[in-house]
Order: sequence, then C-alpha cells, then structure tokens
Amino acid sequence: MNKLTVRDFDATGRRVLVRVDFNVPISDGKVVDDARIRAAIPTILLLVSQGARVVLASHLGRPDGKVSESLRLRPVGQRLAEILSRRVPVTGDALGVGTEDAVARMKAGEIILLENLRFHAEEERNDPAFAKALASLADVYVNDAFGSAHRAHASTEGIVHHVTEAAAGLLMSAEVTYLGKALGSPEVREAFLKGGYEAISSTPAGLAAVVKDSYDRWGKVVKQIGLKVE
Repeated sequence: MNKLTVRDFDATGRRVLVRVDFNVPISDGKVVDDARIRAAIPTILLLVSQGARVVLASHLGRPDGKVSESLRLRPVGQRLAEILSRRVPVTGDALGVGTEDAVARMKAGEIILLENLRFHAEEERNDPAFAKALASLADVYVNDAFGSAHRAHASTEGIVHHVTEAAAGLLMSAEVTYLGKALGSPEVREAFLKGGYEAISSTPAGLAAVVKDSYDRWGKVVKQIGLKVE
C-alpha cells in the first residue's frame, strides 16, 4: 500500500470508498444517537473539499445476510444529509448494476451511501468475490470504521487485497494512536473499556488481556493499510 492516512493522498476527482461505522440506534425511522455518524464527518469533509467522489459503506444491525426493511440505511443517509446540509442518496443495494451506475454518475464532491453491507451474507464471510466487487467501486479505499476494524469481513479485511491504494481515515488514525499510547503507558493502572453496546470492567491483568486481544485484531488491519502506531 502506498499511503498511510487520508491526508497523504490527493483525492481530487477520485472515487474513494470509505468504510464507516454507521451502526447506530434507529427508532420509528429516525436515528436516535448520531455520535458515530458525526465521528466520520471530518474524514468525509476532507475528501469532499478535495473534490473526491465519496462512496460510504457501512453495516447496520444483524440482518444475517437477508434484506430487513427495519435495517435499511435510509434514515442514516437522511441524518447525514441534515448534518452536512447536502444531499446524500442511499443506493438500493450495496452492489449491483444500479449501484455501479449511480457511482459512475457521481460528480466531484458528491457523496453516496451504499445500502447495508450485511444484507449480503458474503460480507461477514469475507467472501473474496464480494470484496473484489466492492473494491471495483473505488480508486482508493479508506477505513474509518475503528469499531468494526477488528472484524475480518469483506469490507474491512478482504477489500484491501483488491485495491492498489488504501489508507486510514482521521478517526481510525486518531483512535489507533490513542490506543498505542495507552498500552505503552506505565502509568495506566486501572481502566474501564467500553465499546458499542458492551462494557467490560476488570482488574489490570484481566483488562490487559482483553485490550491486547482487541489490539492484536485491530493491528492486523492497521498493518494492512500501512498505518504506523505512535
């Protein structure tokens, strides 16, 4: 891989597929907590300011490889559009002729959100063909989904084998740096680890084991995109 972070390449006019973590709670067709969406805004705005064609990809919930109307990403796209004050269309499917056409018609500075990746069982199986199809939608791949990066799925691990240029998003870069510093700090004696809907509190020894396991998993993705932990 040639680049390290999203700041290291010129995105002008290029199709940039950004794996984000928009797995947010939705109630009555509206996003209840948009923190994860807002966390991705810096990376999205940076790419838009450079004139990139930004293709966002995320999962939502656990549809087990089947289409679930309650887990469509349209509410997420609407919330993102409100935050950015700009149009953010959502494709009818993560892949397919319609999606390929929509991406091909994008203009510089435009954003599109792919439908829920997990509507395809191939996503969680890290299917090579599915990963390759996702990669075909982009010139550059950016991983900014820190909360999902430890999973070896098609959109987080498999795709990097089918692109010539990959980078970490601003959120991913910052989180990896913070985690690296935390693990290397002798001052850390007690901690509280929280992620998604699960929380774990532990003794220093127990927590260290949990953090190391997570760090090792994230490390595989970090290594693949060439990001250095400082």
